[in-house]
Amino acid sequence: MCAVRDWEWTDKASLVRHANNRNVWRNLLDRFPHPFTEADAESWFALVETMSPRTHWALDVDGEAVGGIGIELGHGNYAKTGHFGYWLGESYWGRGIMSAAVRATVEYVFSRIDVVRLEAPVFEWNPPSMRVLEKCGFVREGVLRRSAFKDGQVIDTVLYARIR
Repeated sequence: MCAVRDWEWTDKASLVRHANNRNVWRNLLDRFPHPFTEADAESWFALVETMSPRTHWALDVDGEAVGGIGIELGHGNYAKTGHFGYWLGESYWGRGIMSAAVRATVEYVFSRIDVVRLEAPVFEWNPPSMRVLEKCGFVREGVLRRSAFKDGQVIDTVLYARIR
C-alpha cells in the first residue's frame, strides 16, 4: 500500500506534482509554500540532506513519492517532544494511506529517536486529519482558540498528542 522512505532527488517531479495543490497547502504550516515549485523541491531536498538524524520522509505509493511525514525535534525544555506532521497528495486522500503511514512512522520514531511525546496540531477545518490521528492512538488534548492565521482567516487549532 504505502512505504515510508527517505526522500531522493529523483522524487522532484512527483513532489512538485503532489505538493503544488492549494487543498494540500491549506492544511499545512506556511513554510510549505504555494505554489510549490521545482526550486522549492530543490531547497527541500538540500535541507533534508543536512538532517541528522533524518526526521522527514517520503510517502511512496507504487514507486512514486505522493506525500511526506516527519517530526520537528524540540529544543531546551522541549527536547523530548517532537512536532509531528504529514501531508498527502489530494488524489490519494481517503484510501487509508495516511493512517498506515502514521502508525509506521510513530513506531519508528519512538524506537529510534529520543522523544517521549509527539504533538500534532490540526487546523479546525481538517476533521479527516483528526480522524487519522485518533485511529493511530493520538489523544485530543484541547483546542487552541483562534491560535492560527491561515488562508486569510483566524482559526482554531486542535492539539493532538501521543506519548511513548
